[in-house]
Amino acid sequence: MGKGVHMTSNPYQEISTLDVGGGHALYVEDWGNRSAKFPIIFLHGGPGGGVKDKHKRAFNPEVNRVIFFDQRGCGRSTPYGSLEYNTTDDLVDDITRIADKFGLERFVLHGSSWGSALALIYALRHPERVEGLVIGGVFTGSRFEMDWIDQGAFKTFRPDVWQTFLENTPVEYRDDPTKFHFDKAVNGTPEEQLASVYVYECLESAVATLDDRFVPEPIETFDPIPSKIEMHYLSQDCFVPDRYVLNNAASLTMPLHIVQGRYDMVCPPVTAYELYQKAPNARLYWTLAGHKPEHESENIFRSIFASLEDGIV
Repeated sequence: MGKGVHMTSNPYQEISTLDVGGGHALYVEDWGNRSAKFPIIFLHGGPGGGVKDKHKRAFNPEVNRVIFFDQRGCGRSTPYGSLEYNTTDDLVDDITRIADKFGLERFVLHGSSWGSALALIYALRHPERVEGLVIGGVFTGSRFEMDWIDQGAFKTFRPDVWQTFLENTPVEYRDDPTKFHFDKAVNGTPEEQLASVYVYECLESAVATLDDRFVPEPIETFDPIPSKIEMHYLSQDCFVPDRYVLNNAASLTMPLHIVQGRYDMVCPPVTAYELYQKAPNARLYWTLAGHKPEHESENIFRSIFASLEDGIV
């Protein structure tokens, strides 16, 4: 099972680490029913978000087998915060390495937000390995979506938050404040990196839920690494051509289940709808939610995975 393997008190969980090259070692959990017919590989958001206990709520360990892992540089993978050898191509290759580690010839991919983009990109490149896709809060890495994240949602729905973002940007860079902060987040001094990552995280977090009473975490306790990894990817257009997923969506012939909040201010619903229209075997479930999954979204995911052993259709 690879180095670092040990069993926990939970009989359905086995934890290991996987060396994937470039100095990176991934934290991996094999969780649930080892005899499940359709194993699932879970892809967390961010990029840089890491796996959390709440991500297991959609699954039943008596029925589902789920492989969880922290992507490069985040969560419990090492080295923490590393941006070297940390691109979309690297993450795609890591999924194959993990599947091979556990002897999974075919599997279901599940992810939301950035996890949905990674699932879709993997399915386009390795359709022979993908039994089906179950995604939510759809993000595909297009220029439109990234411009929406950086400016559209905030200028339209939270102009007060956008104004604060501008006020934390030098006057000479306010025509393109996001570009300034992306550059500082990756190339600035440690103090500049922290400042730019913090103001960008405050910007994005303000529209992640429908509750407008957002209070930012104090900078003194703020961990900049997850947002720094995200800014690294966004500054490079997620390392894929513009509209790569949407322009090739007709090739996604496997079952594709899309769960999308109609009031998602981070990932605009129009993207999920376009994907649904173009992918030949897609089903779309609308929910009255924002970007972060609410009970309705979780219930839909839970229903899909509860019936998975009867086949993904």
